[in-house]
Amino acid sequence: MLQNVVPAEVSLVCVVKPDEFWDKKVTHFCFWKEKDRLGFEVILVSANKLTRYIEPCQLTEDFGGSLTYDHMDWLNKRLVFEKFTKESTSLLDELALINNGSDKGNQQEKERSVDLNFLPSVDPETVLQTGHELLSELQQRRFNGSDGGVSWSPMDDELLAQPQVMKLLDSLREQYTRYQEVCRQRSKRTQLEEIQQKVMQVVNWLEGPGSEQLRAQWGIGDSIRASQALQQKHEEIESQHSEWFAVYVELNQQIAALLNAGDEEDLVELKSLQQQLSDVCYRQASQLEFRQNLLQAALEFHGVAQDLSQQLDGLLGMLCVDVAPADGASIQQTLKLLEEKLKSVDVGLQGLREKGQGLLDQISNQASWAYGKDVTIENKENVDHIQGVMEDMQLRKQRCEDMVDVRRLKMLQMVQLFKCEEDAAQAVEWLSELLDALLKTHTRLGDDAQETKVLLEKHRKFVDVAQSTYDYGRQLLQATVVLCQSLRCTSRSSGDTLPRLNRVWKQFTVASEERVHRLEMAIAFHSNAEKILQDCPEEPEAINDEEQFDEVEAVGKSLLDRLTVPVVYPDGTEQYFGSPSDMASTAEYIRDRMKLVSLKRQQLRHPEMMTTES
Repeated sequence: MLQNVVPAEVSLVCVVKPDEFWDKKVTHFCFWKEKDRLGFEVILVSANKLTRYIEPCQLTEDFGGSLTYDHMDWLNKRLVFEKFTKESTSLLDELALINNGSDKGNQQEKERSVDLNFLPSVDPETVLQTGHELLSELQQRRFNGSDGGVSWSPMDDELLAQPQVMKLLDSLREQYTRYQEVCRQRSKRTQLEEIQQKVMQVVNWLEGPGSEQLRAQWGIGDSIRASQALQQKHEEIESQHSEWFAVYVELNQQIAALLNAGDEEDLVELKSLQQQLSDVCYRQASQLEFRQNLLQAALEFHGVAQDLSQQLDGLLGMLCVDVAPADGASIQQTLKLLEEKLKSVDVGLQGLREKGQGLLDQISNQASWAYGKDVTIENKENVDHIQGVMEDMQLRKQRCEDMVDVRRLKMLQMVQLFKCEEDAAQAVEWLSELLDALLKTHTRLGDDAQETKVLLEKHRKFVDVAQSTYDYGRQLLQATVVLCQSLRCTSRSSGDTLPRLNRVWKQFTVASEERVHRLEMAIAFHSNAEKILQDCPEEPEAINDEEQFDEVEAVGKSLLDRLTVPVVYPDGTEQYFGSPSDMASTAEYIRDRMKLVSLKRQQLRHPEMMTTES
């Protein structure tokens, strides 16, 4: 053991024996025989004789010296020193290997991932801390004094250990600093590789499955339900893209952080990754937005088309139902409703054209998102569908407009029919009023021939008015017949108005003829009576004609008899002219005239009576 651990400078080794050892039998150790082999002399000596070979100041108190020394402390420090030396030396070798390998194979390190062999076997921070603590202990021992306050020098091995520890610490710090830089570079490279891997994952998915999903979705649907189904499918695609867009946002933040703190050699690569990722994501996001806008426009287009179709169906249903309005007000209301519905259809068709044109414009821009795919066939199908819907709606609207024109003409004819029937009924009322006026107010027969002639002339004019009224009513009723034939409906005038008109006219005709007969008889009566009553000496033979007197009396009696006879209508009903008092007054006047004629006749027969009864 001494040969292994004691330096070669040692020339003498003193083996101290306890005092009890000397009380025993003296034993001779032949260490001197081993001097040549060992390289130093070994002697066996007692403690009290140890000062013969070693100065007391170099001996500890255990051997009667004055040297301050704590062997356990020295031993602990020595163990710490040896452990530090061993660990630091091993760590330096590992760090040197790592650092030198990183310098030589920097390019290769960029292409491989970090493995477990890259890490040193011990923690450099722990070794450095141990070294600093050891160096601090060694430096403090130089200034520690004995109990008496006298300073002493540390052991030679301790003095030699300080520069060795310092040198190891310097080397460790240098290599550890390089190692930290290597770790930082490798960590950055690892992070960069992870980012690059994730970027390629995002790019490959967006340009692969993501683009394939969008390539397969080009239709717009042929109805609201189909467009909604496509929208739902698109929302599922957007949901899948959202997950990758979230990864893009995270990667973009990481790349931005690396760009702010990165080295010049990494800036170009990072910017290239960032630009590639941004281009792909923005292109894909724009395609998704374009598709969403296209489907929304298609949904609005089909919604407007469905509303317009329902409006056209409602208008067509209204036109297909044959209506029979009760009066002109109902017809006007129906016409107003038709005009409102037609106007609503016009507005709906205009909205459909606007939506369709907007959708066509969007489809025309669809080729820019085709990613090399020929979308001519898909676009042609969409364009043909849109144009077909708009043309179909235009044709349906045109058919409805034609039917509205027919219905409007029919309604106007019905208005004319109602007007004709109303005017015809009014003509009947007017003719009834004329008949009533004829019977109630046209009762006078005149006081003389001249007045009676005037009354006859007025009566003829009155009859002309009645005739015009009757003819007007007949024309209106004939017009209703024509309108009913045009409208293909049952003649409404034959049921009530025409029989009433004919009946009133016949009654008027009968009453008018009776009135004419009475006036004519009155004229004859008044004319003959006036001839008799007038004093005409130049024609005495005429006055003296008895036949004239007989004729006047006969006409007068006939006229009186006629005044008492009612007018008999064709249906057997009877009606008198005027009131009984009117007829009595007229009859009284005629009787008075007849009395005058009779008196005149008597005078002519008996002239002597002229003076007496004058």
